[in-house]
Amino acid sequence: MSMQAPRAISERTTLSLEFGLLMLLSLIWGSSFTLIKVALATVPPFTMVAGRVTIAAMLLICIAIGQGHSLPRQRSVWAALLVQGLLQSTLPFTLISWGETQIPSGLAGVLNATPPLFVLLIALMTGRGRRTINGQKIIGVAAGLAGVILTIGIDARAGAGAAPLAQAAVLGASLCYALAPIWGQRFSSLPAIVTAAGAMSCAAILMLPMAAILERPWTLAATAQAIAAVIALAVICTALAMVIYFRLIRTLGPLATTSGSYLRAGFAVMLGTTLLGERCTWSILAGMTLVLTGVVAVALPSPKPRP
Repeated sequence: MSMQAPRAISERTTLSLEFGLLMLLSLIWGSSFTLIKVALATVPPFTMVAGRVTIAAMLLICIAIGQGHSLPRQRSVWAALLVQGLLQSTLPFTLISWGETQIPSGLAGVLNATPPLFVLLIALMTGRGRRTINGQKIIGVAAGLAGVILTIGIDARAGAGAAPLAQAAVLGASLCYALAPIWGQRFSSLPAIVTAAGAMSCAAILMLPMAAILERPWTLAATAQAIAAVIALAVICTALAMVIYFRLIRTLGPLATTSGSYLRAGFAVMLGTTLLGERCTWSILAGMTLVLTGVVAVALPSPKPRP
């Protein structure tokens, strides 16, 4: 009995820490919708994404080297990191940025809250992690999605028939976000900072030529506000977020990590209410309750069957 109590306390403490990091990650990524809107006013999508991932890559490499780590040297690892950078940053950042030029941010938040559904479907169809999928997690995914729709409100749902290509782009980003943590499990032997630095470096290598060819960023007249938004997206919403993200993949797993997308949409609404003066309704409060319930149901370990 005396030996089991400290272990139980340690497990509860560790789980509380991971939940706290999941909340922080959701808050950081929830704020990115507002920052993207600010940046897009004078910075086009490809240039914004290229600046975001390049600044983040440089910062992460400096931090990794400062901590005494070295970047991988094997070609196979860099090939895997290239796929990770494509799934986690290059494709979803670009698709969301382009989509938000044509649809409201609220609708984008609803559509971008679907990665847990994709993770669940992938697990059920491929058998990968199927044993960890049970009724508790299915109910959690459904409750979280219902909470997001309720939180965003009627205004976002009213635009559900507009700009189908933009909606498809945001859903494509959600699919990328679902595949990224599944692919990212292969980097469990690397420190989180090294994985993040490698993935962001690959994303920068992919995005810089595209931005240069398609948008010629040296000809743009970006405002100071837009530049500040891009820097905030790079340092906080990308560099810091990636370190937390790769840690949570190892500790909570892909489904629980992607369940943070529900919280992300909720935080986006909360930030609009507190910072932009948008009104808070009963649907927001009820929706956030459903969101939190869903995240807890997905992230908590499944109860072990009695012998």
